[in-house]
Amino acid sequence: MLSHAPRRPAPTPLALADLVGLTRRVADEVRAGRHPVVVDPEQRWYRRLLGDDFVDVWLIGWATEQAAELHDHGGSLGALTVVSGGLVERRWDGTVMRSRPLRARRSVGFGLGHVHDVGNPSTAPAVSVHAYSPPLTAMSYYAVDGGRLRRTRSELVAAGEGVG
Repeated sequence: MLSHAPRRPAPTPLALADLVGLTRRVADEVRAGRHPVVVDPEQRWYRRLLGDDFVDVWLIGWATEQAAELHDHGGSLGALTVVSGGLVERRWDGTVMRSRPLRARRSVGFGLGHVHDVGNPSTAPAVSVHAYSPPLTAMSYYAVDGGRLRRTRSELVAAGEGVG
Protein backbone atom coordinates (compact mmCIF):
# COMPACT_ATOMS: atom_id res chain seq x y z
CA MET A 1 0.00 0.00 0.00
CA LEU A 2 1.16 3.51 -0.77
CA SER A 3 1.42 6.21 1.81
CA HIS A 4 1.42 9.92 1.21
CA ALA A 5 5.13 10.56 0.62
CA PRO A 6 6.67 13.95 1.40
CA ARG A 7 7.13 16.23 -1.58
CA ARG A 8 10.60 16.40 -3.10
CA PRO A 9 12.03 18.65 -5.81
CA ALA A 10 11.38 17.50 -9.37
CA PRO A 11 14.11 16.91 -11.95
CA THR A 12 13.16 19.96 -13.99
CA PRO A 13 14.23 23.59 -14.24
CA LEU A 14 10.55 24.60 -14.28
CA ALA A 15 8.72 25.26 -11.02
CA LEU A 16 4.99 24.81 -10.41
CA ALA A 17 4.50 28.57 -10.81
CA ASP A 18 6.16 28.39 -14.25
CA LEU A 19 3.82 25.60 -15.34
CA VAL A 20 0.74 27.40 -14.03
CA GLY A 21 1.80 30.55 -15.89
CA LEU A 22 2.41 28.57 -19.08
CA THR A 23 -1.03 26.92 -18.96
CA ARG A 24 -2.64 30.33 -18.37
CA ARG A 25 -0.86 31.85 -21.38
CA VAL A 26 -1.84 28.95 -23.64
CA ALA A 27 -5.44 29.07 -22.31
CA ASP A 28 -5.56 32.74 -23.39
CA GLU A 29 -4.38 31.64 -26.86
CA VAL A 30 -7.15 29.01 -26.99
CA ARG A 31 -9.77 31.59 -25.99
CA ALA A 32 -8.42 33.87 -28.75
CA GLY A 33 -9.00 31.08 -31.30
CA ARG A 34 -5.34 30.26 -31.98
CA HIS A 35 -5.78 26.53 -31.24
CA PRO A 36 -8.82 24.62 -32.52
CA VAL A 37 -10.58 22.39 -30.00
CA VAL A 38 -12.60 19.24 -30.59
CA VAL A 39 -15.10 17.90 -28.08
CA ASP A 40 -15.76 14.28 -29.02
CA PRO A 41 -18.74 12.70 -27.21
CA GLU A 42 -17.25 9.21 -27.75
CA GLN A 43 -13.80 9.73 -26.22
CA ARG A 44 -11.79 12.45 -24.54
CA TRP A 45 -9.96 14.43 -27.24
CA TYR A 46 -6.46 15.81 -26.72
CA ARG A 47 -3.70 17.38 -28.77
CA ARG A 48 -0.09 18.10 -27.89
CA LEU A 49 0.63 21.79 -28.52
CA LEU A 50 4.26 21.90 -27.39
CA GLY A 51 6.87 19.33 -26.55
CA ASP A 52 10.58 19.63 -25.90
CA ASP A 53 13.12 18.22 -23.44
CA PHE A 54 11.65 20.27 -20.57
CA VAL A 55 7.88 20.49 -20.98
CA ASP A 56 4.82 19.06 -22.72
CA VAL A 57 1.67 21.15 -23.17
CA TRP A 58 -1.65 19.52 -24.02
CA LEU A 59 -5.06 20.83 -25.02
CA ILE A 60 -8.01 18.65 -23.91
CA GLY A 61 -11.69 18.72 -24.88
CA TRP A 62 -14.09 17.13 -22.37
CA ALA A 63 -17.64 16.08 -23.25
CA THR A 64 -20.23 15.42 -20.55
CA GLU A 65 -19.25 12.65 -18.13
CA GLN A 66 -15.74 12.17 -19.57
CA ALA A 67 -13.03 11.67 -16.97
CA ALA A 68 -9.42 10.65 -16.53
CA GLU A 69 -8.75 7.63 -14.35
CA LEU A 70 -7.20 8.10 -10.88
CA HIS A 71 -3.46 8.54 -11.65
CA ASP A 72 -0.16 10.25 -10.91
CA HIS A 73 2.34 11.85 -13.30
CA GLY A 74 5.40 9.77 -12.49
CA GLY A 75 8.41 12.03 -12.02
CA SER A 76 6.77 15.10 -13.53
CA LEU A 77 5.32 18.26 -12.05
CA GLY A 78 2.04 19.38 -13.62
CA ALA A 79 -0.45 22.18 -13.94
CA LEU A 80 -3.77 22.77 -15.61
CA THR A 81 -5.93 25.73 -16.49
CA VAL A 82 -9.61 25.40 -17.37
CA VAL A 83 -10.25 27.37 -20.55
CA SER A 84 -14.04 27.02 -20.60
CA GLY A 85 -16.75 25.03 -18.88
CA GLY A 86 -16.00 23.36 -15.59
CA LEU A 87 -14.17 20.30 -14.34
CA VAL A 88 -13.93 18.54 -10.99
CA GLU A 89 -10.64 17.30 -9.59
CA ARG A 90 -10.72 14.49 -7.04
CA ARG A 91 -7.36 14.14 -5.30
CA TRP A 92 -5.88 11.83 -2.69
CA ASP A 93 -4.79 13.84 0.35
CA GLY A 94 -2.99 10.99 2.10
CA THR A 95 -6.05 9.66 3.90
CA VAL A 96 -9.17 10.39 1.80
CA MET A 97 -10.24 11.61 -1.60
CA ARG A 98 -11.07 15.33 -1.70
CA SER A 99 -12.97 17.08 -4.48
CA ARG A 100 -12.67 20.60 -5.78
CA PRO A 101 -14.48 22.31 -8.64
CA LEU A 102 -12.31 23.86 -11.33
CA ARG A 103 -14.21 26.57 -13.16
CA ALA A 104 -13.21 28.48 -16.26
CA ARG A 105 -9.95 30.44 -15.80
CA ARG A 106 -9.03 28.44 -12.67
CA SER A 107 -5.49 27.07 -12.56
CA VAL A 108 -3.92 24.46 -10.29
CA GLY A 109 -0.44 23.01 -10.00
CA PHE A 110 0.49 19.58 -8.72
CA GLY A 111 3.80 18.33 -7.42
CA LEU A 112 5.38 14.93 -7.29
CA GLY A 113 3.22 12.28 -5.66
CA HIS A 114 -0.05 14.07 -6.52
CA VAL A 115 -2.68 11.43 -7.28
CA HIS A 116 -5.92 12.65 -8.85
CA ASP A 117 -8.60 12.22 -11.42
CA VAL A 118 -10.25 14.99 -13.40
CA GLY A 119 -13.64 14.88 -15.06
CA ASN A 120 -16.49 16.86 -16.54
CA PRO A 121 -19.70 16.08 -14.63
CA SER A 122 -21.68 18.93 -16.21
CA THR A 123 -23.91 18.91 -19.28
CA ALA A 124 -21.75 21.54 -21.00
CA PRO A 125 -18.43 20.72 -22.67
CA ALA A 126 -15.18 21.82 -21.02
CA VAL A 127 -11.73 22.65 -22.36
CA SER A 128 -8.45 22.64 -20.44
CA VAL A 129 -4.72 23.14 -20.98
CA HIS A 130 -2.23 20.87 -19.15
CA ALA A 131 1.57 21.10 -18.84
CA TYR A 132 4.05 18.56 -17.48
CA SER A 133 7.72 19.01 -16.73
CA PRO A 134 9.74 17.06 -17.43
CA PRO A 135 7.51 15.58 -20.15
CA LEU A 136 5.54 12.54 -19.00
CA THR A 137 7.44 9.25 -19.29
CA ALA A 138 5.39 7.08 -16.91
CA MET A 139 2.08 7.16 -15.09
CA SER A 140 0.64 4.95 -12.39
CA TYR A 141 -3.05 4.29 -11.88
CA TYR A 142 -4.78 3.73 -8.55
CA ALA A 143 -7.84 2.55 -6.67
CA VAL A 144 -8.94 3.47 -3.17
CA ASP A 145 -9.69 0.31 -1.16
CA GLY A 146 -10.71 0.40 2.47
CA GLY A 147 -9.40 3.94 2.93
CA ARG A 148 -6.01 3.12 1.40
CA LEU A 149 -4.54 4.05 -1.94
CA ARG A 150 -3.53 1.02 -4.01
CA ARG A 151 -1.59 1.17 -7.27
CA THR A 152 -3.32 -0.99 -9.89
CA ARG A 153 -0.83 -0.58 -12.73
CA SER A 154 1.96 1.56 -14.14
CA GLU A 155 2.52 2.43 -17.78
CA LEU A 156 5.34 3.97 -19.76
CA VAL A 157 4.36 6.98 -21.83
CA ALA A 158 6.07 7.34 -25.20
CA ALA A 159 7.14 10.86 -26.20
CA GLY A 160 4.15 12.80 -27.47
CA GLU A 161 1.58 10.15 -26.50
CA GLY A 162 -1.24 10.20 -24.01
CA VAL A 163 -2.06 12.72 -21.36
CA GLY A 164 -3.38 12.44 -17.82
